Amino acid sequence: MGKTLFDKIWDAHTVTDITGGPTQLYIDRHYCHEVTSPQAFDGLRGRGLKVRRPDRTFSTPDHNIPTLNQDRPIADPVSARQVDTLLKNAREFGITLFPLGDEHNGIIHVMGPENGLTLPGSTIVCGDSHTSTHGAFGAVAFGIGTSEVEMVFATQCILQPRPKTMRITVDGRLGSGVTSKDMALYIIAQLGTGGATGYFVEYAGDAVRALSMEQRMTLCNLSIEMGARGGMVAPDQTTFDYLKGREFAPSGKEWDEAVAYWRTLPSDDDAVYDCEVRFDAADIEPRVTYGTNPGMGIGISEPVPLPPDDAAARLSFEKALAYMGF
Repeated sequence: MGKTLFDKIWDAHTVTDITGGPTQLYIDRHYCHEVTSPQAFDGLRGRGLKVRRPDRTFSTPDHNIPTLNQDRPIADPVSARQVDTLLKNAREFGITLFPLGDEHNGIIHVMGPENGLTLPGSTIVCGDSHTSTHGAFGAVAFGIGTSEVEMVFATQCILQPRPKTMRITVDGRLGSGVTSKDMALYIIAQLGTGGATGYFVEYAGDAVRALSMEQRMTLCNLSIEMGARGGMVAPDQTTFDYLKGREFAPSGKEWDEAVAYWRTLPSDDDAVYDCEVRFDAADIEPRVTYGTNPGMGIGISEPVPLPPDDAAARLSFEKALAYMGF
């Protein structure tokens, strides 16, 4: 039996399978920012530990920095302290930091792809729920908690239960004005905000293949909004074209060898998933949300639905509409 894209990457990074327990998974890239890392660094100090693989750890402040006037001191004292703490921790533990003002600095889930750090076939973690964004490159990428950040710092591995696999195929072509975010909101509305809980989702089909890398990143980013552990798209020529020539991506002979390996990653034709779902791109139109969770979405030609019959669900529904002003 063939393997899925997810299985190929997970199996290649498995250090130990604990019987009846989690997998010890090796991590290729660890991204960290100023919000979820301070306690993890303090944990290392308390145990007298170093960062196991500082060469595989990349940090950037992105949650507490101003959008404008970045050449000035950060006005909020708490934000300024968090950013300064990351700078000190990066220096002390010898990890790469892209500080405010550095050309590589930016939103952590944009910085990785733009600099060629996010690569197909890799395992990627960050103390941030939307780490699934990097799955757009054919990577197993997921968010972790602060204690897990410390675990990766110390060992370059993480203990994780193996998720189930789901393939969501979107056939056909998206209509005019329909974006990858519309696709994601449509899928979430059909499956619900818990419809992919316990699964790692692979997106497939002609409509997905036609997306740019930025659009694939949006789709994978929103996977967690339906409960998924992460989302991913198999690497293809679009992926390779995006990565080629980026600063930290392989080059020369190493590039050719990397691409040859990346071409082996897509799921085998006889791969079996724990769950398969299929949608038609023609059914997706530009969408809006009318409530307080991403599952409460409708196409722009649709009316806001009537409240459900169940009393508890109805009360929650009506509170959401009141909050939105409908």
